Amino acid sequence: MTQGDDPLERFLSMMAVERGAAANTLAAYRRDLEGAQAALGDLVRADGPRLESLSAHWSDLSAASLARKCSTLRQFYGFLVDEGLREDDPSPALPRPRTRRPLPRLLSREEVTRFLTVAEAEAESGEAPAVRLLALLELLYGSGLRATELVSLPLAAVPRDAPFLHVRGKGGQQRMVPVSTRARQALSRWLAVRVGTPGSKFLFPSRASTGHLTRIRLFQLLRELAIRADLDPERVSPHVLRHAFATHLLEGGADLRVLQTLLGHADIATTQIYTHVDSARLIELVNARHPLARRTS
Repeated sequence: MTQGDDPLERFLSMMAVERGAAANTLAAYRRDLEGAQAALGDLVRADGPRLESLSAHWSDLSAASLARKCSTLRQFYGFLVDEGLREDDPSPALPRPRTRRPLPRLLSREEVTRFLTVAEAEAESGEAPAVRLLALLELLYGSGLRATELVSLPLAAVPRDAPFLHVRGKGGQQRMVPVSTRARQALSRWLAVRVGTPGSKFLFPSRASTGHLTRIRLFQLLRELAIRADLDPERVSPHVLRHAFATHLLEGGADLRVLQTLLGHADIATTQIYTHVDSARLIELVNARHPLARRTS
């Protein structure tokens, strides 16, 4: 069987081409399918009882990991049926763990302010690393970028007149992200002292190669800054600042659909996780705006 005839490879190609799955997502699908194949043998011909036996192989997994593996297999068998490689779909025999999506870790407005204050004070030195860190921080919290989106920003993405960044997100989807006045100022300061490999096409180039600053290094820089800002470094990461961006916008009255667009979420159900943080404001809104609130009992 050639690679092009392999159902697993064909499934991964379909996910990449038709659904725009990112490289990390495709790698996770491959691991899940190859792990199930190692346990069961021929996945294409596996029947319901064989799939049920996966429960024993996966007994030590967390509910979230088990749910992800089952989701991968359900999509794979749906693909086989669609392609005529199977007449039946055995995936209902897979375990169905009940999982609750964990609430995001959050930083308060006061903690973010402390974080920014230290970064601003350090950037006053004019030293390139400190100026770069302030620009990174302003874009993480001010625009809600994912870590990968931020570090891989091309230099051409920096706006000249329009206050927007053109960002390529998950699955190659492009969106426009607003850049606050503060962030534009921080970017201007960074461009004036920008260092890295000469001729690099990236906004935040790496000194060591023609590539860009890595996600790991960004993570390290933020945790080091957290220590200097007297914050628990375990509570700080690029994604935590993205959560803070979303949460604080919602608290300020942002529409959920607008927030979905800003974050680049394909499904609004992903965005709705942020509504838990603002229950007090929502109750106040209902009491103030609902028609029955204007009637006296």
